Amino acid sequence: MKIIVLGAPGVGKGTVAAMLSKKYGLPHISTGDIFKDAIRNETTLGLKVRSIVETGQLVPDEITNEIIRERLEKPDVKNGFFLDGYPRTIEQANAMDTFAKPDLALNFSADRNIIIERLSGRRVCTKCGAIYHIRNNPPKKSGTCDNCLGKLIMRKDDSEAVIINRLDVYERQTKPLIGFYRKKGLLAEINSGYQMNEMEKIIKQCDDAIARVKNG
Repeated sequence: MKIIVLGAPGVGKGTVAAMLSKKYGLPHISTGDIFKDAIRNETTLGLKVRSIVETGQLVPDEITNEIIRERLEKPDVKNGFFLDGYPRTIEQANAMDTFAKPDLALNFSADRNIIIERLSGRRVCTKCGAIYHIRNNPPKKSGTCDNCLGKLIMRKDDSEAVIINRLDVYERQTKPLIGFYRKKGLLAEINSGYQMNEMEKIIKQCDDAIARVKNG
């Protein structure tokens, strides 16, 4: 089953998609991870997109479309996937329909204030990439990774000013996808405004939506 995961930055779609990936045995493909790896490794792609990502803007469609098309041609996705972070525009959605039409679009939503609190509190290890949250998932020692003792930092795109810009970009460029997939009858609304200890409530909504598609 080909499933795309929609929602604003910080809404929790990546975390849930990773959990669903394990549960259903389908790859979790994150465009954000693809770009971050490229930036970290200073590849040709990374050099192109670094300044775009760090200011909260969207990577141009022609670059993103090609990256995703190539990824979805790999054999590990023959039975389906959970695709997080793509498409983000109507143009990307139309492009995806030419090489991998989705069966379902899970649209995650949460209050804007919850999203800002989630993202601004996030800290990332500079050595192993582990992610913490100063309130919801703090390290044992402040500023230090539990796994490798690396330094924890706030990413540039997690500053409040950039977060607000990212949300504004989402509202302007990505939110129209909700209507796009609703018209196709593929949209399932997921309330993701729950705390980490209530994750089963989010998973249950996703399971129900997936079951409806499977049962036709």
